[in-house]
Amino acid sequence: MTAIELLKRYKSFIAYAFFGVCTTLVNLLSYHLFYVALGVPNVPSTLIAWLLAVLFAYVTNKLWVFDSKSWAFTVVIPELIKFLVCRIAIGVLDVGIMWFAVDKMQWNAMAWKLISNVIVIVLNYVASKLVIFVKKEK
Repeated sequence: MTAIELLKRYKSFIAYAFFGVCTTLVNLLSYHLFYVALGVPNVPSTLIAWLLAVLFAYVTNKLWVFDSKSWAFTVVIPELIKFLVCRIAIGVLDVGIMWFAVDKMQWNAMAWKLISNVIVIVLNYVASKLVIFVKKEK
């Protein structure tokens, strides 16, 4: 198999990995800005960082990872609802991890933000691939 064939075959995964890193950076930098630089408490900082990362992820996942190019109302609304429901559920897990690790256990906030993001990325990919951006058979 040639390199071009490999890239075509794994395009979705490669794009998700790239934009996953970008989304993680949005999340980490936002969290750092609010928690460390501005002194906003941990849980609100986590929520703000999550929201900014989710908005970034929706657009990049829709357009470049799962090739959902339609902006028709009948496509976007169900897709967006599923995306938000999945992200909220996984976001609750992120907040729970951060609350437990940082507020209760007093562990390193940035280290646990990174650990939590790895878990979140894997779960979000599975949800996006199997639930949100499912391609319909023609």
